[in-house]
Amino acid sequence: MSYQCLIVRAKAEWDAYVKRAHNYEVYHTWYYHSLNMEGEPILFIYEKEDLFIAFPLIKRNIAGSSQYDMTSVYGYAGPISNIDFKDIPQLTIESFKEEFGHFLKSEQCICVFSRLYPFLNQHYLLENIGGVIPNGSTIYMDLSLSIEEQRSRYDKRLKRQIKKLRETGYTIKNAAGPSEIAAFTEMYHKNMDRLGASKSYYFDEKYFAGLLNTREFENELVLIYDGTEMICGALILISENVVRNHLSATSEKYLKVSPSKLLTDEISLIGRRLGKKIFHLGGGVGGKEDSLFKFKSHFSNLRINDWIWCYVSDQESYNALLHQKGVGLTQQSTFFPAYRQTKA
Repeated sequence: MSYQCLIVRAKAEWDAYVKRAHNYEVYHTWYYHSLNMEGEPILFIYEKEDLFIAFPLIKRNIAGSSQYDMTSVYGYAGPISNIDFKDIPQLTIESFKEEFGHFLKSEQCICVFSRLYPFLNQHYLLENIGGVIPNGSTIYMDLSLSIEEQRSRYDKRLKRQIKKLRETGYTIKNAAGPSEIAAFTEMYHKNMDRLGASKSYYFDEKYFAGLLNTREFENELVLIYDGTEMICGALILISENVVRNHLSATSEKYLKVSPSKLLTDEISLIGRRLGKKIFHLGGGVGGKEDSLFKFKSHFSNLRINDWIWCYVSDQESYNALLHQKGVGLTQQSTFFPAYRQTKA
């Protein structure tokens, strides 16, 4: 059986494959990748008769080296296909692995990291290509349930708090223009300052505006106001089956009031109104069951395994970079690729 492999960099061809996929997210599109500033968006295509596998990635320079590595965009990405990954024959997976290796070699890439999309069976494709690594669990709501049934599953204290927040008279609305996007971006950056977040989380106003590009997406920036004061907001990503709170922020002045609880309840209503199947709340930071995870768990008891994928295709070059960067492999560090660790 014949097959072909393509390397796609152009928007039209990229999105043509994405839209033919069995399931996909905003995260898989060319435009979302174009908002990433780490490197060059690149889509590897493996195509065999009526089947294709498409793997979107970001190709990055490695400082002090003529070689590259690849990573996934911020969010949940990984490969997509026009059929369920669990239905792909093993011989086809072996062929994909071989050709993907050739692709990495041709692009002078020594390793790949990808956060995977939990509602696809991507592990069937990748578990024998470097291997997938558990990254905790992630929380979601089943939007086929009525809102009354969903709220009956909320933590009892949370249910009372949301009822009280709705009775407070806050205004919930979609952002109407650039000034509100700018105000939300400022509030978001203040949140990152307060949390001591890494620079990679400081998305700028252009990034938020890009995700609200109505030609590309149906995404919304949902805001809560106390009178004329913006107190909370979330940029929600809307895909074919899934709605998710991508990035959110709360005014420091209102942290004790916790309007984010009202906002989360509101997003569940938006998802139902749009006919989506799942509201993906996500997990804790770094896959941990931390305070963020606990907050989300009060809304739903539904869990799904979260996975990441780490693959070294050129072990010799990878080891040489570790030696060059002076990074020692330790049991305590799980950062990948290890040569990109930030030195203490």
